[in-house]
Parts: sequence; C-alpha cells; structure tokens
Amino acid sequence: MEKSYRKQEDVPYPQKIYADQLITIDDLHQFKKQLLEELLTALKPQICAGPKKWMKSHEVRKLLKISPGTLQTLKSSGVIPYSKIGGVHFYEYQDIQHLLETGKISNKSE
Repeated sequence: MEKSYRKQEDVPYPQKIYADQLITIDDLHQFKKQLLEELLTALKPQICAGPKKWMKSHEVRKLLKISPGTLQTLKSSGVIPYSKIGGVHFYEYQDIQHLLETGKISNKSE
C-alpha cells in the first residue's frame, strides 16, 4: 500500500514580524503584574469571608486534623452534632468551636 503525504506549503522562516507584534520583557512584566492584581482581587472575597456556617465532613476533618474514623466516633457518641441531608453530613461551625472551647485544659498551678 502506498501512503500519500500532503506536502505542507513552504513558509519561509522567520515570518515577517511587525513592530506592533513584538512582545518585550517590559510587556511581560506588565502583564504579570496585571494578572496578579486581577487574581488577588478575585480571591479577596474568599479570604475575608471567614468560616462558613455549615461545613462538610472533609472540612471538619481538615480543621480538626482527624481521620474519618475519629469523626465517625465523635458523631456516634454525640460529641459533635450534625445534620444529614441526602447522605451528606453537615456540621455547624459554632458547634465545632464550642467543642474546642469546652475541651480546653488549663496548665495553671493552683
């Protein structure tokens, strides 16, 4: 079987470049600065928003640095209250904060 190859048009290299098509290092620095400013502006509301009222299991595990089994034990024993909607467990941030506050241990000598 013979393979037929399409011959690409011979385009002389380098192609003609016009002065308004050149990108300088200053152009790249300006683009970088503008892109960074836009990203920071877009992310700022998320940074300043603070904690969410309701958190999912993976967020609670990350916050408390615990395993899925430990979270299950805390749920089963009633230590952490939760709501279940459609198979997804939700935890109120204030309940987690309260749990941490009540578990504080004072090292003061009496």
